[in-house]
Amino acid sequence: MEPERILLAHGSGGKLSYDLIRELFLPPLHNPILATLADAAIFSRQGMRLAITTDSYVVDPIFFPGGDIGKLAIYGTVNDLAMGGAKPLYLSIGFILEEGFPLEELRVVVNSIKEAAQQCGVDIIAGDTKVVPRGKGDKVFINTTGLGAVSEGVELSVDRICVGDKIIINGFIGEHGIAVMTQREGLEFDTPIKSDAAPLWGLVSQMLGASQGLHLLRDPTRGGVATVLNEVVGGNDFGIRLEEEALPIGEEVAVACEILGLDPLYVANEGKLIAFCQPDEVEPILKAMKRHPYGRETKVIGEVVAAPPGKVIMKTRVGGTRLLDMLTGEQLPRIC
Repeated sequence: MEPERILLAHGSGGKLSYDLIRELFLPPLHNPILATLADAAIFSRQGMRLAITTDSYVVDPIFFPGGDIGKLAIYGTVNDLAMGGAKPLYLSIGFILEEGFPLEELRVVVNSIKEAAQQCGVDIIAGDTKVVPRGKGDKVFINTTGLGAVSEGVELSVDRICVGDKIIINGFIGEHGIAVMTQREGLEFDTPIKSDAAPLWGLVSQMLGASQGLHLLRDPTRGGVATVLNEVVGGNDFGIRLEEEALPIGEEVAVACEILGLDPLYVANEGKLIAFCQPDEVEPILKAMKRHPYGRETKVIGEVVAAPPGKVIMKTRVGGTRLLDMLTGEQLPRIC
């Protein structure tokens, strides 16, 4: 019998990724902090609440409209900390470089990292470099670890979600994945599609300051909005209902998805967050978000429902319902 092997789809952030983590990695490495499978691990030491996260970036191409692999690495790490309610403080960064990678391109990436870190107010305090032979890598891969601090009283967890909670997103979806894919495929549109890559701690800070009614934050990166929402409801006694009419999808992204045969609900984002909040706190949270540059297009897109539990459904424009399952294949490989 042919042995099972890793597929590209194991890196999609969808069902195969989910199964790989839960069935292969989690059992031997299990501990209470890891078991939460959150964007950032929250723990306490000597009276301080800290958050730590790690990520790797293998995007292809490394330069794309609206960003590059360096900016993406910093913003992505900062955003994972922010989803835990943590103020980003320090990062480490590691580079895996392919023999033959032009030094001038590496300089551009490193300068982008410097500018993004300064924008986010974080210091890079440790790093590493490794070089692999030509053909054994793809220009540059970047690994990061981020450390942040969580204020007292901030509690963001799936366990806090209640039936009736409203679901909010801070703008148009699918822009990052489509920006990378159109660059990869050489597609051009009258209005260029740019990645939405952006640091979200400033927005999250305003949200936390406006209300204690936030229950959970998640960033819909790999696998997009539908996959992240399926992760949230998986194994829980509640479901999610989205309103198709409310979903913010730009015209250019919609057209590109139609051309490429993609569903924007499963396309990666790098500057978006999904917030779950109690219904009586929606207004102050929306006001706070819309005051921030990265929250001006904020919309309520759905709510938490009692049934069907463990499922994400969408009320369509014509009044029907559609089941949004977890992504099973690799819709867009090497997207972040």
